[in-house]
This record gives sequence, C-alpha cells and structure tokens, in this order.
Amino acid sequence: MADAAKATSAKGGQSAGQTAGQAAGPAAGVDKLSFEQALAELEAIVGNLERGSVPLEESIAMYERGEALKMRCDTLLRAAEARVETITRDADGRPSGTAPLDADG
Repeated sequence: MADAAKATSAKGGQSAGQTAGQAAGPAAGVDKLSFEQALAELEAIVGNLERGSVPLEESIAMYERGEALKMRCDTLLRAAEARVETITRDADGRPSGTAPLDADG
C-alpha cells in the first residue's frame, strides 16, 4: 500500500497536490495512513518539490500535504516511543516486563 501512495504522489504529483488542496484540504485522509504509507508519500512530495517542476500553487498545496504527513509520522513515532518506554527493567537494566501504557493516569 505504501507503494500505491508513493506511486500516486509520484505520477500524479501535479494533480495529487491540486486534488488534495481543492477537494478536502491537504490533510484529507492522512489520519488513516500507517507510518510507512505517510513516509512514502512524504518522500514522493519532497522529490517532486526538489525537482522544481511543479507550478507555484500546486507546490504550496503539496507542501501543506507534506506538513500534514510529517505531523502524522511524528504522532505515530511518539506513540511508538511511549510503548517502548513502558518496558520495565530489573536492577541490572535488563528488560523484565512491561507496564501499562496508561500507568500515569
């Protein structure tokens, strides 16, 4: 599926940014993407913008979508870090089990 998102952005980079910007905003559907899907699409957007062959308005829409994708990746990474941080350790520093994610609250 990540390849599909990348292919959509890469081949339709010119229309993908425009569609996202005109239809439902640049963040449309981003919250449903996996980390890998969001990262693949973000990489495709960066590649299109670096080539500089995209018209200004479309570049802005693509940039906005890229920001939404970056935030999605950041959110998913923070969630993963929180899960990793709940691994408990024994006196020697070796993993000894896990603690509930909501131990604070």
